Amino acid sequence: MRFYTNSEMDHAINELIHSSRDRDIMRRRLIDGLTMEALSEEFDMSVSQIKRIVKKHLATLNDTGKLLK
Repeated sequence: MRFYTNSEMDHAINELIHSSRDRDIMRRRLIDGLTMEALSEEFDMSVSQIKRIVKKHLATLNDTGKLLK
């Protein structure tokens, strides 16, 4: 398994995720390592909403081969 630098992750997030809110959520999750609970508080959303957003965009990053492979 390959490990990605923060810069590589940030580039993939910027390239593939169009919503600025979702980009911020993914950066805080993948680069800063925040928990789903911490993200839900920071973005004033439910944990289930955060989980859906993260799951959706992890699939996008994985499917395009930009990350996580």
